[in-house]
Amino acid sequence: MQRLRVRYAKRGRLRFTSHRDISRAVERAVRRAGIPVAYSAGFSPHPKISYAGAAPTGVASEAEYLEIGVTTPCDPEQVRQDLDGSLPPGLDVLDVVAAGSGGLADRLEVSDWEVRLPGADRELAEVAAEKFLAAGTVEVERLTKKGPRRFDAREAVLGLTVSEGTDRPDRTAAQVLGGPCVILRMVVRHMTPAVRPDDVLTGLRLVADFAPPVPPEVTRLAQGPLDASTGALADPLDLDRDTTRGGEAGPASEHVAG
Repeated sequence: MQRLRVRYAKRGRLRFTSHRDISRAVERAVRRAGIPVAYSAGFSPHPKISYAGAAPTGVASEAEYLEIGVTTPCDPEQVRQDLDGSLPPGLDVLDVVAAGSGGLADRLEVSDWEVRLPGADRELAEVAAEKFLAAGTVEVERLTKKGPRRFDAREAVLGLTVSEGTDRPDRTAAQVLGGPCVILRMVVRHMTPAVRPDDVLTGLRLVADFAPPVPPEVTRLAQGPLDASTGALADPLDLDRDTTRGGEAGPASEHVAG
């Protein structure tokens, strides 16, 4: 059985789609595309499609990953085209490679997040980021299925920077507050419990009373292994990529932790 590793994006309104609904959409798309997916054994066979490091509901992403088991060898580029054409706009297949050795989930060590804060004050954001990075620990509380849970949000954050941009052009007039948009870039190590961008925002509020005036717009730009020498994220599919098809890709993110 061949295994195919897929990188896809979750964009626009599709960021509000639950992981379960995305799974259903992918299964239907696999069938429509005619991909010879393998099935599990037993009384209730399921397609052999597994997901790694899925982003939370409400968060956009340029770096979601899944793995498909197929019964006959397939051309990865043809699968990319066929699967992308069978998925709804907003679920966009970016890359497909034949899986090599090693587990995909083990390579997803770090995520690079972009958090857009329309109407926020840049100077206040910079002060809050400095205080957060200077803190030894920043304990936050999140409500889980088992009740409230407290954990350190600081340890997982390898890098946190503040810049300024403009509000997205696709936002409605009612949503646009006018003026610049503060942009946070954060590199966060995958830990247990997982530290999410909203946990870091909670930490900024705790250490510096910084809170955005409207809900943030969060996008995962990349996830993968961390290059310890440069602090950059590498493409997790590089180890699988066939170098005869043009060589390995460059780093998935140029952001340097620190």
